[in-house]
Parts: sequence; C-alpha cells; structure tokens
Amino acid sequence: MNEHVPDPAWRRTLWVLVLAQAVSAVGFAVFFPFLPLYVSELGSATGTSLEFWAGMVFAGQALTMAIASPIWGSLADRHGRKPMIERAMFGGAIIILLMGFARSAEELALLRAIQGVITGTISAANALAASAVPRRHMGYAMGMLQVAIWGGVAVGPLIGGAIADTYGFRAVFVTTAVLLSISWVIVRFGIHEHFTPAEPRAQRTGILAAWRGLLARPGVARAYTVRFLTWLGPTMLSPILPLFIASILHGGERISTFTGLVVGLSSATGTIAALTLGRHGDRHGHRTVLIGSGIVAALFFLPQGFVSEGWQLLVLQAITGAATGGMGPAISALLAHYTPAGEEGVVYGLDNSVSSGARAAAPLLGAAVAIIFGLPGIFVVAGIILVLAVSLAATLRDQRPA
Repeated sequence: MNEHVPDPAWRRTLWVLVLAQAVSAVGFAVFFPFLPLYVSELGSATGTSLEFWAGMVFAGQALTMAIASPIWGSLADRHGRKPMIERAMFGGAIIILLMGFARSAEELALLRAIQGVITGTISAANALAASAVPRRHMGYAMGMLQVAIWGGVAVGPLIGGAIADTYGFRAVFVTTAVLLSISWVIVRFGIHEHFTPAEPRAQRTGILAAWRGLLARPGVARAYTVRFLTWLGPTMLSPILPLFIASILHGGERISTFTGLVVGLSSATGTIAALTLGRHGDRHGHRTVLIGSGIVAALFFLPQGFVSEGWQLLVLQAITGAATGGMGPAISALLAHYTPAGEEGVVYGLDNSVSSGARAAAPLLGAAVAIIFGLPGIFVVAGIILVLAVSLAATLRDQRPA
C-alpha cells in the first residue's frame, strides 16, 4: 500500500512527524540526564539506598514500557497510528509535569513506571512513518526521525542543565511538559492519517499470534537481538554518567551543565550520522551501515573509562554518538524490509519493547559491573557487548538496494 501514496503526501507526513519528534525529544532530554541528581536531591522517604532508587527510575520505566509497547502497537494496526502518537505525547506531558512535584525518590520511581505505560513516542512515530513512506525511501525516513531524536537530545540537555543550575530540577519537568504539549498540538493538527483497518480476519488474530508470526519471519528475531544489544551496552552508562563526570571534574561547579554538554555533543554527531548513513543505507545496504557503525562504537567505548580530563570524554562521546546514530535507523529500516505493509504497529511496538527491555536490564548490569570492576569497567563491558552485536549483525541478510 505504501507505494501508492503520492510523494507530496508522504513527504508532508514525514516532515510533520520529524518536527513533532524533535520537539518531544528536546522535552524528554531536558530532564533525562539529570534524573540521578534529582533523586539525590529528593532523598528517600524510607531510608533506602539512593543508588537503588537512581537505578529504579531508569529500570522501572523501561520495564513497564517493554510490557505496554507491543500492546499499543497491536492497537495501532487496528485503530490507527496517529492516535497512538497523540496518546504518548499528551499523556507524557501530564505524567512528567507531576514528576516536578514529587516529594521523594519513591514517588519519582512510581511516576516513571507510569510514564513507561503511557509514553512511547518513538515507536508510534516509526510505525506511522513506515506505513506512509515507500519502502525504497525507508532508510531516509528512519534517518530523518533519528535526526529529530538526536537533534532534540543534543539541545535538550543543554537547556535542562542551564535550567537546573539556575532554577532547580523541578522547573526542568515543567519545561518538558510544555514541550510535549506542543508536540501533541503539531501532530493533532498537522497530520491527516488515511488509515485503512486490517481485514476482519486479520483483526481476529490475537496479539500473541501476531507476535509469533512476526518473529517467525526471516531475519526479524536476529534484528531484534541486535537492537537489544546495541541498546544494552550504551544505556549502561546513563545512570552513572553524571557521577563519572563528577569524579573526573573533581567535584567542580556546574556539573549539570557539563553533563548536558557531553550528552548534547554526542547527540549532535548522532544527528548528522543518522541522516547521512540512512541515505547511504538506502543505496548500498543497511546491514553494511549497521556493521561499520557498530565496529566504530565498540572501539571508542573501550577507552572512555580511563580518561582523566573532561575534554577527553567529550571527544570520545562525540565519536560513539555518531556511531550509535548510524546503528538505530539501520535496524529500523531492516525491520521494515523484513516485514509486510500493514503490520507496522506490531513491528515497531515489539521493537520498542525490545529496546525498553534492554534499558530495564542495563542499570542492573551496570550496577553489577561497577561493584565488581568500578565505574571504568562499565565502558569496557559496553564495548564488549557492541562487539557481540556486530558479530550477530554480520549474519543478517541485507535489503535489496533501490
């Protein structure tokens, strides 16, 4: 069905999606890097370890999203993809606003778990794009959406760091709520989805049966495994990055601002790589892009745990940011090529579930590695995991270049 959508229609839909995704990505990135510091500020109402709650605000949200995303994806294939984007953005605005008024680390962790059930803007946008964009342009489309995400993540931490250092952490969550509300308005009035429901027989297929059928398709299960590994390795760093930066800056001032700079620059290089390598994948194969990007990411993650100056971490994070920026769209495009039209909600809902599962496991694995080997060991293990991802990606079949 995708090939019959007129070019102006799918291009307009894509550009509106990119704009909405960029604004929402800024919103999420405004508060995300500073969650561990916010946990420390709130404190625990039960006297439990703050390190435990710092991990839970990441793992809890990821776990609930892993459960909810495939269900939302199946509903998208039955009732439309646009309503799923609206639900994720407007619902996210409300729940994140409430986080700004949390009174303890326990309340913040609970709200984050609820966020995981409600949000999921990336998978919803991917599903709508995959249903509207011709397959021959899928790398370009997924690259553009990745550009929106990485571009937002590049800007968001800088804004969030400045707001947190000037007005406090609570103001950061209010800012995010406003930005997600703007994203909802853009989608609500800017996208006109021409949704054709599945055939009645297909609608009667249960969710579990749809998942089994999807995973039985050649290459899909392995692509999901690669996605899991490429999320697991880098995401291990998220809870400890502000703490690691504080250690190499020796407790200097404006740690939040420098953390935002590191995350922002990494995202900026990922933005450039996503668009460039997405187009390259359409012409020469997404598998090649995936393997090359994975090798670079693995090689440059390994030395990051041994830096002694902030600028060294900044440079290495910029390089690995570019590499991970190339991996994401490549896997998304391969999934589109491996699966038929009409199943986009299930495909990217399950894809988001896999990513969320990795994000749920990453803090636990990172904490275990840090206890045994110290903070530098996390970077080494992340590099090893990416080597495994590259090895598996080499066994994938590529799409036929346009």
